[in-house]
Amino acid sequence: MLLLYNTGLRFYYLLILLFSAFNKKAALWIKGRRNAAYIDFEKSIWFHFASLGEFEQGRPVLEQVRTQHPDTKIVVTFFSPSGYEIRRNMPLADAVYYLPLDTAANARQFINAINPTAAIFTKYEYWYHFYKELNKRHISLYIISGIFRPKQVFFKWYGSLHRTMLSFVTRFFVQDEQSKQLLQTININNVTISGDTRFDRVWANAQNPTALPQIEQFKAGYKLFIAGSTWPADEQLIAQLATQNPGWKFIIAPHEIGEDKINNITDLLPDGSYIMHSQIGSPISNLKSQILIIDNIGMLSSLYQYGEIAYIGGGFGAGIHNTLEAAAFGLPVIFGPNHTRFKEANDLITIGAGFSIDNAASFKITADNLINDQSFCANAGYKAKQYVKQNIGATGRILSEIKV
Repeated sequence: MLLLYNTGLRFYYLLILLFSAFNKKAALWIKGRRNAAYIDFEKSIWFHFASLGEFEQGRPVLEQVRTQHPDTKIVVTFFSPSGYEIRRNMPLADAVYYLPLDTAANARQFINAINPTAAIFTKYEYWYHFYKELNKRHISLYIISGIFRPKQVFFKWYGSLHRTMLSFVTRFFVQDEQSKQLLQTININNVTISGDTRFDRVWANAQNPTALPQIEQFKAGYKLFIAGSTWPADEQLIAQLATQNPGWKFIIAPHEIGEDKINNITDLLPDGSYIMHSQIGSPISNLKSQILIIDNIGMLSSLYQYGEIAYIGGGFGAGIHNTLEAAAFGLPVIFGPNHTRFKEANDLITIGAGFSIDNAASFKITADNLINDQSFCANAGYKAKQYVKQNIGATGRILSEIKV
């Protein structure tokens, strides 16, 4: 199994190398690893995140560790360009790198350089050689905000190598009871049900959001529908809804903001109905437009403070994006059908604060109910906010047990 794992990783690297000739993300993935120069530290605490979403999830723990250990170096690694390229200069860390490819030699070299006293991985990311090297050196390895499902490889007859990876972990901090029980079926008992640190992150953001005067000016007293992290299938729905509801204003914050992606959105909209965020303040600015398209990264978590209803993208693709950011501000959330892997989305549906749609027809019914019934909308938003508030505290539970 290890031979197959190593061979698969090398094949994956060659595939990314091939794609890097014409794919920007793949090129960044290769370049970032090829040009890495690691700083030698006498001691550090290592945080790893798959991408930007996992970073935001684990950020509360990172911030608290930074505060509690101001003299200890913090090293952060990312697997994906979506995390590294945005957070590579953040003040929370003394060094930020792409995670090297998971080989035995790379694991030894990297750990030799940063000398971690502890490694903290958020939610996903299981790498055999890094885990084994940490275990070999008796360096504590923690998984925070972990979540496990029966269909994962750890629980399959062919998952012996991945079960070995789990045996290298010092302690798992999982989101729910099901995850703990699943781990116990494979004799993993070093588990604490801590909850999800994302609740702490989004709640803190909602209590002290960044003011956005231009958004307030755009809203201008209208009701506001915010579509966050959208993909093309989502944007078609939003464009139709905006046309049907001229008395509302809309914000579309796409997941990808390349010129071609933005053009695909504007092709769906009537001329004169929209404005780009980058155009606000310019001579062509017209804040009386019905639709505002966010053509930059980093605003979404603060945008929701101005909304009445949120649509979260990704549900017609690989999976929905962060519903909790909007819920923390008291917005009911709508999303596509691919949400079953996301506990918080299922919870929001159960309590009447989240709404899953399958197509344009069900989207129109759901959106119309929320738009036309202010009491129903407000009640759903209240339930969403209370759900977030009731689930904060994971950060404190984790910090009370980890040793760094």
